[in-house]
Amino acid sequence: MSTDAIVLLKNDHKTVEKLFKEFEKAGEDAYGEKRRLADSIIEELTVHAYIEEEIFYPAAREAVPETKDHVLESVEEHHVVVWMLSELLDLDAHDETFDAKVTVLTENVRHHVEEEEDEWFPEVRSAMGRKQLQELGQRMIDARSAAPKNPLELKSAKA
Repeated sequence: MSTDAIVLLKNDHKTVEKLFKEFEKAGEDAYGEKRRLADSIIEELTVHAYIEEEIFYPAAREAVPETKDHVLESVEEHHVVVWMLSELLDLDAHDETFDAKVTVLTENVRHHVEEEEDEWFPEVRSAMGRKQLQELGQRMIDARSAAPKNPLELKSAKA
């Protein structure tokens, strides 16, 4: 398994996208399945946001000072997503707003992922190089176990 920080983040993006697609394919009345998928989405995005905010973003900003605006915008995007995740935490899948909240969450995350992967991951990769990205990736792997379970415990929840 690669420890390259950007590869790890892209793998997380793929995992979440797969969950979004499963949610979109679930039947209208598949309440149990949708609840299970929403719980997985919440967990995946909370851990992902944690390692980005605590490890990747500060390192990227230091290595490529020009990414400052990207990092600040990303944290604000996390802020929006975190609050949506917190609303989904205890929301009954039968609630009429449940599917709509997941749909808006999906749109926000897809936009965020596209910006990261297309606009600034390439800048970070060229500035850091292979060895530094692998060391950073290992720190990110090690930090996963410390990630909070509640999205409101993330730094971006307070931003």
